[in-house]
Amino acid sequence: MGKTRILYPFVGGATIGGSHVSALKLICALDLTRYDPVIVLHREAGALGDFIADMGLDYTVVTTPPIIAPRHSRSPSDASVPGFLLGSVPRMVKLLRQWKIDIVHTNDGRMHGSWGLPAKLAGCKFVWHHRQAPDALGVNKIAPLLADRILSVSEFSRPVRPIRSVDRSFSVVRSPFDLSTPTPDRAASHKALCDELRVPDDTLLLAYFGVLNERKRPVHFTEAVAAVADAVTDRPVHGLIFGKVETEGSDLDAACVARAKALGIQDRLHLMGFRDPPAPAMAGVDALLITALDEPFGRTLIEAMHLGTPVIATHHGGNPEAITDGTTGFLVDPWNPAAFARPIRQLADDPALLNAITRTAQDEARSEYGLGRHVTQVCAVYDDLCPNKD
Repeated sequence: MGKTRILYPFVGGATIGGSHVSALKLICALDLTRYDPVIVLHREAGALGDFIADMGLDYTVVTTPPIIAPRHSRSPSDASVPGFLLGSVPRMVKLLRQWKIDIVHTNDGRMHGSWGLPAKLAGCKFVWHHRQAPDALGVNKIAPLLADRILSVSEFSRPVRPIRSVDRSFSVVRSPFDLSTPTPDRAASHKALCDELRVPDDTLLLAYFGVLNERKRPVHFTEAVAAVADAVTDRPVHGLIFGKVETEGSDLDAACVARAKALGIQDRLHLMGFRDPPAPAMAGVDALLITALDEPFGRTLIEAMHLGTPVIATHHGGNPEAITDGTTGFLVDPWNPAAFARPIRQLADDPALLNAITRTAQDEARSEYGLGRHVTQVCAVYDDLCPNKD
């Protein structure tokens, strides 16, 4: 039988988030004797195109037809709703047939909204990979009508008010993590960061990894760093934000700097930018702070566990599905930034506790979240949707 041809569309540009990393790792691991992936970037290639190329993957940039987009990410080149329905959809249907696509697999809200209807009209199967909150409009109102399968990164993200039942189409598939590469030496990585920042080697480095958006709450992270600095007085405490703003013009990076200045820690908060690969920096920090609300299932949490970096996360969203409080990390009050101080103090004062937490977390990450398991689960979905391709 022929290969299953799968379209993976993304919006090109500067943003590279967890959904991109997860989808691209899946694509890299596909059995190319059975599956034929087609990557399309809308608008432009940008940094995402470079990232894809560095992974050894090919892609095509598509500037027309214009796509539809939510207000926060809309550009002048995007289509209006009437223009999309009357102009873009028929042309996208034509492209799907021209490219001989069997399955359209979308991985973010803009692509769900743009490709769902064309996929159905073209006779393709449609996989909606849900990485948002359970009350997101699209997964409750659109996915139940258009998606053949809804894959979610956590049980937390299951649609809470679907327009019709999704019991037969919904399943949890954890994000993929390549845990086969050697982990960096933590002591050497810590020293490298301290040297880069020109701070003492015993500095307590607290990190935020990810795009800067309202859900992940980088300003709350800044407040948590200040609270830890107040609680830990025998060592310097610095906060490191690794990532870029998700939406240009949001000014969340500037908001973090302003909040740090108001709290008197402006010299101890550092905007580190996006790092690829993230492992050397993530292995070098003393703790990863997950400050998000309604985070379905963050990649950085598992990556840190694998590297032996302790995780302190808000008791919210999908975090409790990954962290067992006091065993593989800590879960704290999501509304109180000072709640991060106590577990940080415990870990700093008790090396035995630190070793126990990080060892248990490493074991769990490596047994439960490997790339192979994710690929097997997703490919089973592909095979079920296109059994004649087996």
